[in-house]
Amino acid sequence: MSSITLSSLSIGYRQKGGCKTVASGIDATLRDGELTCLIGQNGAGKSTLLRTLAAFQPVLGGHIYIKGKDLAEYSAEELSRIIGVVLTTRPDALNMTVREVVSLGRTPYTGFWGKLGGEDKRVVEESMEQVGITPLAARTVATLSDGECQKMMIAKALAQQTPVIFLDEPTAFLDYPSKVETMLLLMRLSHDGGKTIFMSTHDIELALQTADTLWLMTRGGALQTGTPRQLADSGALSAFVERSGITFDKATLRMTVDRNATI
Repeated sequence: MSSITLSSLSIGYRQKGGCKTVASGIDATLRDGELTCLIGQNGAGKSTLLRTLAAFQPVLGGHIYIKGKDLAEYSAEELSRIIGVVLTTRPDALNMTVREVVSLGRTPYTGFWGKLGGEDKRVVEESMEQVGITPLAARTVATLSDGECQKMMIAKALAQQTPVIFLDEPTAFLDYPSKVETMLLLMRLSHDGGKTIFMSTHDIELALQTADTLWLMTRGGALQTGTPRQLADSGALSAFVERSGITFDKATLRMTVDRNATI
């Protein structure tokens, strides 16, 4: 089922003297129960697109529809119960415990004083259990590895109980086993939990193996969408990744590096 629809969307940012458009005419759909990975060249506008979808930046043109309703028609409070956002930055509160940070995900429901009720506490514990960090609950943020911290932030988003989760480069700065764990976790959360999970990533090979859908963004704002197989068969992935020393195998969805290539 369609969760988010982009219609003739223009994205960019406001600057002195007007607006700078990064991409325009974007038409795409995010679906319930799918993990969608946004890949593309540096400077293509991936971060701008993600920030616009999360309502951190204004839409310059066109529309973003969430559950059939225009993004602009939602209040901040309403969006906090629909969209959870996970960024790569480590939280500033290094002396807070993991449980305390995950509990912040209940803020849209706890009111001004932020006091957790029995149901809130149950959701927090369940969210930590889902991502496998219950043994870390009493640890402070300062003692966590990058991988542990990323899982904590995903648990916080789960505690927010939103149907949509956006993540900005969640595997950045992680070692390879942690990257794989994170991608498999997000895939499971989308499939088993029916959530719409959308993430930007530079880990293309992992995205090819775990994503249900890819959004490929190139300089100039062109966006191509489809399954990894569809984008491979169309030649879009080859055009994106192949250059001197790198070849892409459409059959296996794998990249090969030629060690003898001249760069």
